[in-house]
Amino acid sequence: QVQLVESGGGLVQAGDSLRLSCAASGSIRSISAMGWYRQAPGKQRELVAAIRSGGTTNYADSVKGRFTISRDNAKNTVYLQMNSLKPEDTAVYYCNANIRPRADWRAYDYWGQGTQVTVSS
Repeated sequence: QVQLVESGGGLVQAGDSLRLSCAASGSIRSISAMGWYRQAPGKQRELVAAIRSGGTTNYADSVKGRFTISRDNAKNTVYLQMNSLKPEDTAVYYCNANIRPRADWRAYDYWGQGTQVTVSS
């Protein structure tokens, strides 16, 4: 019933920018934290950035100063603005959100399908 759909990935050159979007849809009561994770081949999935409903953010050290996470609560959408991209940013990026459905008193973690970001040198 609830799903997350990412968009905005692609193939870019080092130094370029991309903006990832993730929209949550379905019967949603509330969304607390939303975030972006990434996983490169042979690597563990890592947290890139997260944002709470009140606007508090945190970032991986490797992306501080280059990436900015934001959200539009009215649209149930989280964004990741990625500037000064480096080849080491190449990975599949996954959206994550903790969501309480309207028909349930419990909150659940939901994941998007992933979007590929490839940065060439």
